Amino acid sequence: MVKLEDELFHMDKRYQCQILELLKSEVVPAMGCTEPIAVALAAAKAKELLGTEPTHIKVSVSRNILKNAMGVGIPGTGMRGLPIAAAMGAFGGNSEKKLEVLANVSKDQIEQAKEFVQGQNITVEQKETTEMLYIECCCRNEDRSACAIIQKEHTSFFELQINGEKISIDTGEMDHSNEEEESTSPALTIKSILEFTKAVDIEELQFLKEAANMNLAVSKEGLNHNYGLQVGKKIMENVERGILSPGLINYAQSKACAASDARMAGCTLPVMTTTGSGNQGITAMLPVVAVAERLMKSEEKMVRALALSNLVTIHIKSKLGKLSALCGAMVAGTGASAGITYLMGGNCKQIEAAIQNMAGGLTGMICDGAKLGCSLKISAAVNQAIQLALLAIDNVCIGDTDGIIDHDVEKTIANVAEIGSQGMEETDKMILQKMICK
Repeated sequence: MVKLEDELFHMDKRYQCQILELLKSEVVPAMGCTEPIAVALAAAKAKELLGTEPTHIKVSVSRNILKNAMGVGIPGTGMRGLPIAAAMGAFGGNSEKKLEVLANVSKDQIEQAKEFVQGQNITVEQKETTEMLYIECCCRNEDRSACAIIQKEHTSFFELQINGEKISIDTGEMDHSNEEEESTSPALTIKSILEFTKAVDIEELQFLKEAANMNLAVSKEGLNHNYGLQVGKKIMENVERGILSPGLINYAQSKACAASDARMAGCTLPVMTTTGSGNQGITAMLPVVAVAERLMKSEEKMVRALALSNLVTIHIKSKLGKLSALCGAMVAGTGASAGITYLMGGNCKQIEAAIQNMAGGLTGMICDGAKLGCSLKISAAVNQAIQLALLAIDNVCIGDTDGIIDHDVEKTIANVAEIGSQGMEETDKMILQKMICK
């Protein structure tokens, strides 16, 4: 087997810098699930524009925002859903902190937000829009109104209004994540991602070590307390009882699932997200860290594997879209499988095989919203990520005679993305219908 360390790469410095900037822009901290937190961000901005406390808040969101915010805990409140998220943003949020908008909310502000919700002062509705990620939040009092609209990206303010009149948006408040950024983002392939992973100065990737440590802290919280379904904690307890083996897969699953258990139940610790999702950040990073630890790989090898895992996730999501009917854990698990294959000394062909294997195994796992049960799906993704990386290392790769798999890994990724975005659009609508009609 040709080891990756022996391969010579020659990457244009400007292209390398573009990939690095993309990685840094897509791996960012958040406190709480990103969809309701983005609603809190819009509410915080609208309240700031209003200049005083609102007497009513109206929230209009796209189908996927509604789906991903119905069942998830809002940090520090013990409550779930969009009304408390909007109230928390309006009464205690700071829009300058973006996805950490609720980081400094006080106990008094939490109580004020809860009372506002209990007073039925918040209206939530689904917005008919072609945008998958759309949030419109309007704060009103007797004689004034202010609205903030977020579109395409969780922190991208698309439009601001005061009393129905549009106001100019300071470019410093924008993430430049709409069409202009899409046209300037570097075109990625699995080969170019691997080349970058090998070529980039390791010092440039140290933020990924910090990112992993942030998610490890949430995992520790989940293992030590009874959050959500306790999936990660119960795996570890059953290992300690001798019911489950103390093997690599159970170890990695316990770490990743415990982090999701805590996060989705409203843990107040921040997580490092990948492409706008904390669960994707958890799934893309913690299995890689667990495998590196168990296989006693160097810190540099682990950090480079984290770069590979996150970039593969970013690459797939750039084609699939931020929100879709496909579970993001499947996508991030694919990134993790690629990173784990790299950790084990895999070459480009074997890393591509891991991705192909994941596409053949987990494609079709639906997203039925952010909720406590997300940790169950992460468990499946981590299990497959490791098992299929091991197959790839042994040069076992699913063939192009199987279903949606193409001989070209890039075409396979395109197939998965097309199925998840266009093919499953009606599925997505039905999922939400089943959720809201219970």
